[in-house]
Amino acid sequence: MTAIIVCPLEKIAELAVRHRACEMVSLMAEGQDFHRPGVIRADRHLMLRMNDIAFAGTGNLVAPGEEHVARLIDFARSWDRSAPLLIHCWMGVSRSPAAAVIAALALDPDQDDEALAQRLRQVAPHATPNTRLIEFGDRALNRKGRLIAAIKAIGRGAETDGRASFVLPLA
Repeated sequence: MTAIIVCPLEKIAELAVRHRACEMVSLMAEGQDFHRPGVIRADRHLMLRMNDIAFAGTGNLVAPGEEHVARLIDFARSWDRSAPLLIHCWMGVSRSPAAAVIAALALDPDQDDEALAQRLRQVAPHATPNTRLIEFGDRALNRKGRLIAAIKAIGRGAETDGRASFVLPLA
């Protein structure tokens, strides 16, 4: 089964090895540096530098933007699906769940937004997808507000210590 693995930074090496992932998307703020796990191919590692904010960036904060979402969609569509795709951010709660939903819709645009959001909530009770990423994803994937509404309908996720990981199966 092809799937997207979502996790916090501290779990990337463990989960990349466990799930035999060789491709990864990192959504990290500038200056949050880390070592890419050796099992992740360098040419199949997409680094998206942004802060976990839902407003236009100010000062040193970089807001998620259209260009981030466009690069994510292109990367997801180039994934050969021979092994799971690993997506992570600092805590695995906001940016990476949003990116996983966007990637899933980029791969299968015929799926129902509400069903996808419910599937996310089922596998990740803690997920609170970044609303700015979701808005740009909705627009880039021509969802006409359906993705925004579906994510809004599942509401804020449960409190977490930031160590929760999950597998989002693809349709």
